[in-house]
Amino acid sequence: METKPRILVVDDEEMIRDMIREMLTPLNYDVVQAFDGINAQEKIAESLPDVVLLDVTMPRMGGFELLKFLKGNEKTQTIPVIMITALNELQVRIEAIELGVDDFLSKPMDIMELRARVKSLLKVKAYNDYMKNYQMKLEAEVAKRTEEVELAYKKAKDASYETVFILSRAAEYRDEDTGSHILRVSHYSAAIARKIGLSEEKVETILYGAPMHDVGKIGISDNILMKPGKLEPEEFEIMKTHVDIGGKILEKSDSAFIQMGEEIALTHHEKWNGKGYPKGLKGEEIALSGRVVAVADVYDALTTRRPYKEPFSDEKSCAIIKEERGQSFDPDIVDAFFDIFDEILSIKEKYKD
Repeated sequence: METKPRILVVDDEEMIRDMIREMLTPLNYDVVQAFDGINAQEKIAESLPDVVLLDVTMPRMGGFELLKFLKGNEKTQTIPVIMITALNELQVRIEAIELGVDDFLSKPMDIMELRARVKSLLKVKAYNDYMKNYQMKLEAEVAKRTEEVELAYKKAKDASYETVFILSRAAEYRDEDTGSHILRVSHYSAAIARKIGLSEEKVETILYGAPMHDVGKIGISDNILMKPGKLEPEEFEIMKTHVDIGGKILEKSDSAFIQMGEEIALTHHEKWNGKGYPKGLKGEEIALSGRVVAVADVYDALTTRRPYKEPFSDEKSCAIIKEERGQSFDPDIVDAFFDIFDEILSIKEKYKD
């Protein structure tokens, strides 16, 4: 018999707990309720949940304290946590991100958004469980039959590649205009990495890591992510948090591909002149992988339709990239990009929407 996904709702208001339960129960989820952090710990001790929906302010033990407990405990640190906040509580969101929160839900709650975010994080949880269980099985197999190491590695790599794209699509499934964006950026980045002389092993790692560059967008609300126009300053500050969210999702993995994904997620919005984010790194302070993906990502963003713009021509897109050489982008990476532009166009055609 298939086990229902277990959703733990932690809120001191019974009406809100009941409302969330009514929203999620039709999806065949086992919805468990707790009225504060201590009560939630008791529920978790009985049976581990697959996703936790967590209010901030509660008696005895509030949301931040419970979040620290969850992310600091080996048994619970991979359980996705959705923090319930108001849209204007930017400081609350920043503190929650620093503590390891996986997603946010804004008050008042929308039933479709609630269901979509829970569904997405169940995929993240399934991915984490899969990788953990797979690693255990792989280690046992290697110890038992060392002659099959190469075959086991190939299976692990193929499985990792598939799950990387599943995880990456979970972040971008709401944005229909992105289409094959993650595929194109992945192959653009690998082609550039090969041109600048990186080893095939490194090229492959970037190929598999690049799709995760924007995985943190899973934590950005639709009204910001899908806004058909320029973001307000406070909205842009929230949008920028997708970098840290992505880093938190991908951190502490033993997989070289996931480690590369984390590095790229955290650095592909840094700029050569130091005016990027999240850390304002400059020049070669920025990871090489992040500098490579930055050019690939911007080119694809410029040449494809987005909620806030129509696609630009290749001529206009290339002019913008050339203009940003030495400003936003590493000059050597830009030169390599244009040296292989015919290959870039072939990739664009192969993975067109």
